[in-house]
Amino acid sequence: MGDRLRLTVGILGNASSMLLYTAPILTFARVIRKKSTEEFSCVPYILALTNCYFYTWYGLPVVSSGWENFTIVTINGLGVLLELSFILIYFWFATATGKKKVAILTTTVTLIFVTCAIISAVVFHDHHHRKILIGSIGLVASVAMYCSPLVAVKQVLKTKSVEFMPFYLSLFSFITSVLWLAYGLLSHDLILGSPNFVGCPLGILQLALYFKYRKRGIMEEPQKWDVEKVEEITKEQLQVVVTDNSPAKI
Repeated sequence: MGDRLRLTVGILGNASSMLLYTAPILTFARVIRKKSTEEFSCVPYILALTNCYFYTWYGLPVVSSGWENFTIVTINGLGVLLELSFILIYFWFATATGKKKVAILTTTVTLIFVTCAIISAVVFHDHHHRKILIGSIGLVASVAMYCSPLVAVKQVLKTKSVEFMPFYLSLFSFITSVLWLAYGLLSHDLILGSPNFVGCPLGILQLALYFKYRKRGIMEEPQKWDVEKVEEITKEQLQVVVTDNSPAKI
């Protein structure tokens, strides 16, 4: 019964993580449409990439015993591909300064991961110590990922607008942290469960901010057809005014 419940929670955790990792698609659709990164930050996606790097490695048989954490490998492996795609799109539309920042951060976290992966595989010769090394770094990366949407909190408090704090990123971050907390407790794995003790309250904070300021709305640029429609209405109104003010026939 315990193993079935653990597997069920793991599958639900995978599903929620999938929603978390795909949530930025809406944000990057806007970036592509406007050909600008606007005020969005790339930091949350780089931190999410770091988290996926380490937990993919953590779940592989090199670190874990066999495929006991197979569900972690599948979702985080997919997360690596998605986050790299988002970062590439961000890099493409960023300013020169933004490109430099993204390149430096992404290269740095990748080099750190590769170095840690090599050390864990070569220096340590048992799964226990490998899990402690990779899991500890993954724990820090996971907490940082859950904290990353807070980058936008200062701007939210300043502008009283949640335009640049994506709702679905905050929502799925909260749901994911709850499910993986349950998975870690059922697995008796504090390394997997600990980051979510931080992720849960942070998720609640982000959602509270969103619902407090959501009525401010998001100002979108008018679509082309809206402008054309307004122009047509204006012309019609002008014609009516001219007709009304024309001299009466005798």
